[in-house]
Parts: sequence; C-alpha cells; structure tokens
Amino acid sequence: METYLVLKVSCTTFAKKKMKESIVQKASMLFIQLGFKSVTMDDLAESMAISKKTFYNYFENKNQLVMESAQFIFENVCFEIENLKREASHPIEELYSTKSIVLKHFQNKDASPAYQLQKYYPEVYEHIKGQEFERFGVMVKSSLVTGIETGLFRPNINVDFVSRLYMNGMRGIRDIDVFPVDEFDIKTLFESYLEYHARAIVTPKGLKILNEFIANTEQK
Repeated sequence: METYLVLKVSCTTFAKKKMKESIVQKASMLFIQLGFKSVTMDDLAESMAISKKTFYNYFENKNQLVMESAQFIFENVCFEIENLKREASHPIEELYSTKSIVLKHFQNKDASPAYQLQKYYPEVYEHIKGQEFERFGVMVKSSLVTGIETGLFRPNINVDFVSRLYMNGMRGIRDIDVFPVDEFDIKTLFESYLEYHARAIVTPKGLKILNEFIANTEQK
C-alpha cells in the first residue's frame, strides 16, 4: 500500500511537471509571436484548450509565467548560438550568423518580445540580462581566441577587454531609451554594430572575409 502511494504521488508530480512545461513552451511560442504584453492569460487558455483557472494551479500570476517563459526562451537562444558556433567555419561567420538568431526576438518593433519585456516587465528583463555575460561572454572570448589563432583577428587585442566591450555594446543597441524603436531599425543597428566591432579587431586577412560578408548581406 505504501509503495502504491509513493508511485501515485510520483506520477502525479511528474504529470504536473509535464503540464507546467507544456504551458511554458506554448506561452513562450505565443510571446515570441505576439509579445509579452500582447498575450493575455485568456489567449493562452484558449490556445491550449484549458481553463484560465488551470493556469493559476501552476503560476501565481502572469509575471511568474513571463519570468519562466523568458528563461525558457533565453536557454533556447543560448542553445541555438552554441550549435551555430560549432557549425561556423570561422569567427566572422559566427558574428554574422548569430545576428539572425538574435533578430528573431527583436522584430515587429512594439510587438517585439524583447522590447515588450524591457518596457513592461523590467525586473524580468534585468534578470535575463544579468545572465548574458556569464553565458555569452565565454562564447565571445572563445571566438576571439580562435580569431587570433587563425589570423583573422589582431594578435595584440586584449580578449577580456574586447569581449566585455562587445557585450556592453550589444546591450546598448537594444536599450530602447538610447535607441527608440520608432527611430531606429534594429536590423540596421545590429549590422552597423557588428561591422564597427569587427573592423576594430580584424587583420588584413580578416578584413577580406569581413568585406565579403558585408557585401553578401547588402545583396540580401
């Protein structure tokens, strides 16, 4: 009897965990498509064919769901970038390929999930931002070292300094107070910043490859 009760509790706990994961995954998909503020709990309940009351069995409020969904999206972005890094032929390709992943979360201006998170859920935005350097900083440093070793980046650059400068700049161009969404196109900002960053550290060999990437980008 005791074993049966333990198994029943374990199965119930597992089922609740899977249900919560399903809600976070579905919510994350809708938040990416429509924005964090735009999607209501009613929208989520309808999309999953469950009652709104069911949501509150797993989340105290929308803020908690936004926090967990934002973390889920962040982890997926990290995973995508890590895969891209393994597949890229060289660090310059890494830079320009990463742009396409990041831009998925910054399109549609006011409906952009990243902008809505920054504007309407600043505490969640700051929580995610606080993890960026730890997760992405390591990858940036690794790319810089590889670039130096392959002769694409100057050998005398300070890797720690440049990685921090790059990460800070990436945060800066996403700051809606510095670059209001109705005045600056995020795609142009990213492309301009990537070129600015790369030109400061490439060798003549790297510059040739960089110019090819910029030319290919302009043709698209």
